[in-house]
Parts: sequence; structure tokens; C-alpha cells
Amino acid sequence: MSNGLTLATQNPFWPYFIISVLLILTGVYCITVTRNLVRVLIGMELMTKGVTLILAASGYLTGNTGLSQALIVTLIVVEVVVISVAAGVVIGHFRTTGSLDTRSMNSLHG
Repeated sequence: MSNGLTLATQNPFWPYFIISVLLILTGVYCITVTRNLVRVLIGMELMTKGVTLILAASGYLTGNTGLSQALIVTLIVVEVVVISVAAGVVIGHFRTTGSLDTRSMNSLHG
């Protein structure tokens, strides 16, 4: 195909895929590098937004928009529950220790 079309115009999935991979990698970087629990929650959010973008783009590309929308809604519901519980743990940890540092979480007792 030498009619001047690039990869992005032949297949519109690639820009969304690249952006979503960058979001996921940024989330992984946030989780692994930082010691702040709020930044860990933000990293989790970035990763799930990247997965949501992949689901939306793949649903559009394959023509299964109904299935991708159902998966996205399910992912959003699960994400809200996980982030709510994790935020509760972070708030409880902050009230107990006065710190958001992950190194101080070793002293938690059930």
C-alpha cells in the first residue's frame, strides 16, 4: 500500500493503544516508585483508565461497542469499590500513624 497512508490512518487503533499503554506504564511507575499512599491510589486510577481506553478502542475497532460498553461499566463499578476501600485504608492509616508513607505500614495489626 504505497498510496501515502500511514499506520495511524490505516488502523485508527494505534494512537489509542499507545496512549493507553503510556497511561498504564505511568500508573505502574507511580505505584512502584513513590512512597506516598495517595500517589499509589492515583497510579491505580491511571492504570484502570488505560485499560478502559483499550476496551473502548477495541470495541470500536471490532464493532462490538455494546460488549465493550458493558465491560467498561463493569470495570468502572469495580474500580469505584476498590478505590473506596483503598482510600478507607489510607485514611485509617493516616489517622493512626499521622503519615502517608508506605514504609510505616509494616506496623499495621489486624
